Amino acid sequence: MNKNSKIALRKSRNASQKAYLKKSIRRNWDLYLLLLLPFAFLLVFNYYPMLGLQIAFKDYTASGGIWGSEFVGLDNFRKLFSIPKFTEVFLNTIRLSGYQILVEPAITLIFALLLNAIYSRSYRKTVQMISYMPHFISTVVMVGVLAQIFNTKIGLYGKVCDMIGVEAIDIWSEPKAFPHIYVWSLIWQNIGWNSIIYIAALASVDTDMYEAAEIDGANRFKQVLYIDLPSVLPTFVMLFILKIGSMMSIGYEQVLLMQNPLNLQSSEIISTYSYKVALVSGSDYSFGTAIGLFNSVINLVLIVMANKFSRRISDVSLW
Repeated sequence: MNKNSKIALRKSRNASQKAYLKKSIRRNWDLYLLLLLPFAFLLVFNYYPMLGLQIAFKDYTASGGIWGSEFVGLDNFRKLFSIPKFTEVFLNTIRLSGYQILVEPAITLIFALLLNAIYSRSYRKTVQMISYMPHFISTVVMVGVLAQIFNTKIGLYGKVCDMIGVEAIDIWSEPKAFPHIYVWSLIWQNIGWNSIIYIAALASVDTDMYEAAEIDGANRFKQVLYIDLPSVLPTFVMLFILKIGSMMSIGYEQVLLMQNPLNLQSSEIISTYSYKVALVSGSDYSFGTAIGLFNSVINLVLIVMANKFSRRISDVSLW
């Protein structure tokens, strides 16, 4: 096939696709009309704000605005990479988010499998309800509760140490203890809520498979191992990829509330540092936006790499 024939074939395909699209729109105009509202929502609240990213390449001033401020190129990024604290903040973010990604999804999956394996419906529903409740506690309240629990004088931790005759160490201000307190409190708060999607996936498993397994002599543990786990594994992989994609964007609210001058060396992450730079100390919006953009680019690279790796070793991927 010569070049002209290929061009003609391509034009013919494009014309047929356009004709099919027009026919589909005319036939299903009501469905396309329903899409307008969410599409407009995405444009206004997700894509239009991206125009503000140009602040990262400018010396932003309130008088000049986004469009009138002086363009400085990559100066804000050079400033970011040159500050001595950047390495510490970046490594803290990697450690904290890596710890959370390695522990939280696996524990949530195990919890969902165990919950699904319970025969008693009423007991299972009770456990689900109890596990969901901490999710609806606000972050501020939860951090306040944790601060009281780990208080060395009036808290539960301090009282237990007094009872056994051991001097209470200030764990709340200990830099090495901060990642453990943060991650495990987050797991406690969200394990029930995050397990919903796994329980929904397990509910779609064909019951005939369990009956066949029982006939073959498989006990409940083997049913979980050879039926439940493979059934929910694709869902786990997709959620894990999404989790990696937000590795650099762990929620700053709880971290910020748990920070104090003593644990700052392990609790200062990119999101909290960006917040302090942009809004607290000096209101350097350009530098804060540069930090946020760097954070987003790293997340994009991570999710693409994780998806590519998953697609290479298995048949499960986001795209």
